[in-house]
Amino acid sequence: MTGLGFVWKNLYRKKTRTFLTFFCLYIAFLLYVALGSIAVVFSVDTISGELGANRLQTSAKYSMIDDIPKRYVDEISQLDGVELVTHMSWFGGYYKEPNNMLVTFPVDPSTFFRVYPEYEISDEHLTAFLETRRGMVAPISLVERYEWKVGDIIPIGSQIYPQEDGNYIWEFELVGSYTPDQDGQTAVLLQYDYFEEATAFGKGAVGWLAIQISDPQLAPELSQQIDSMYINSSDPVRTATESESNRQFLAQYGNITLMMSGILLAVFFTILLVCANTMAQAFRERIAELGVLKTIGFNDYRLGLWMLSEAIWLSVIPAVFGVLIGMGVLFMLGSSGATAMFVPTPPMSVVLSTAASSLGLALALGVIVGAIPALTTTRMSIVDAMHA
Repeated sequence: MTGLGFVWKNLYRKKTRTFLTFFCLYIAFLLYVALGSIAVVFSVDTISGELGANRLQTSAKYSMIDDIPKRYVDEISQLDGVELVTHMSWFGGYYKEPNNMLVTFPVDPSTFFRVYPEYEISDEHLTAFLETRRGMVAPISLVERYEWKVGDIIPIGSQIYPQEDGNYIWEFELVGSYTPDQDGQTAVLLQYDYFEEATAFGKGAVGWLAIQISDPQLAPELSQQIDSMYINSSDPVRTATESESNRQFLAQYGNITLMMSGILLAVFFTILLVCANTMAQAFRERIAELGVLKTIGFNDYRLGLWMLSEAIWLSVIPAVFGVLIGMGVLFMLGSSGATAMFVPTPPMSVVLSTAASSLGLALALGVIVGAIPALTTTRMSIVDAMHA
């Protein structure tokens, strides 16, 4: 009898119990990979590392949904240390059906891709975007998903802005595509001049400003200077680094990292009890059999190692399946465009590190759960085992 054969046979000794334990562990590790990766992305350190260190973001002081005057672009551009300013507005777009949301921003094509050089667009497509009155560009992944072609007229509905005739369905010409710096980003960029001309309200206003500065060290000073310029105006603003602005935005949903960690802690405490109970039952059922194996010459430590191996396999096998499915779920969420442009999806490095830690956790769980049965097996005498 081999050790692997011993473990495999005993795992299938009670098929229903083993299956239910496997299923619980599979769900637990799937949640660990999915929620753990998302929690890391929502942490301050990850957000700060993902976004440009030389950019500030200026928005309305009291609410992010309020607009600010477009003239702020020119005024802020005159400040020392400011290299370039661009603006964006939340369009509230959707494609075909209201529940098919599109992340959609009217932007200034002449400055947007200079402030955000990580979003790559060809010179040909950028020129077309600049010159086409109703132009729009979309990420390559979105163009491929909807099978759009350059020159197509794309109807995009807005849940916020009607046109002057009251129609909430806008038509834009797809003039090109761009490559975002992260998979899963699906922001459609619209020609702001046309939007401003045709919208029923909001003319001369923008949602927020992105400010490229010459030196990241100037961020605190410039932020304070910009806020002071408009502190007594009818449209005061709040300026912060891009990473801080995104952290504040995500904070509206609460402490995501803490919530995810709490869920995972509760899940794994429960799973630890389930696995411990499973191994305890399996050990009690086989005490007499272990005594027989010792009688015919099997070494105490060899039997103990087999018991420990059984517990490790019990946790590692479902963990592998859970990790693979969890990674698949994150990949599908990213490719479906379920995230906004400036809220990062879990990068592959984060997913892989979470997957590696989950497999390490599975191994540790197996050792903890199997330690007591293994030690008891090595110390148990043949007489005690046969009397059990």
